[in-house]
Amino acid sequence: MFPVDLLDSNHWSDLHALLAELDQDIAALYTDAGIEGMRTRFVGPLIALHRFGPMTIRQLAQRRGVSHSAMSQTAAAMIRAGFAESAVGADARTREIALSARAREIMPFLVDEWRATEATVRQLDSELPYALSQVTADLRALLEARPFAERLRSQLP
Repeated sequence: MFPVDLLDSNHWSDLHALLAELDQDIAALYTDAGIEGMRTRFVGPLIALHRFGPMTIRQLAQRRGVSHSAMSQTAAAMIRAGFAESAVGADARTREIALSARAREIMPFLVDEWRATEATVRQLDSELPYALSQVTADLRALLEARPFAERLRSQLP
């Protein structure tokens, strides 16, 4: 049986819940604008495709700082939702992801939302006594010194 305090601990779930709430608020903007099927995780890759042109999944993953697998799943979902297309790449052995006509049409809204979200986060950061951007930087420094996986394993019996 787990101690009650362990079951009631919510350090991790509070952060996940907060991020999910923020994500839902952003997603509501797309719904309000009549953009069906848009997911917040699509916007960064779509803006990258808008800015830099068609890319392979590997290139897009590197540009966005995510794994190839994660980007492959996101690209497939963007294609299914009608926001991206896949075409034969420059050497015929690769496939490139490009914006669909639908995505090009809504790109001004996506760029505006991205800028508004960044401005809102910067505003929140300025209102905090200890900026979230600084918390993130401090956490990264701590985890560089001793990775999370190592810390996690040390907590296991």
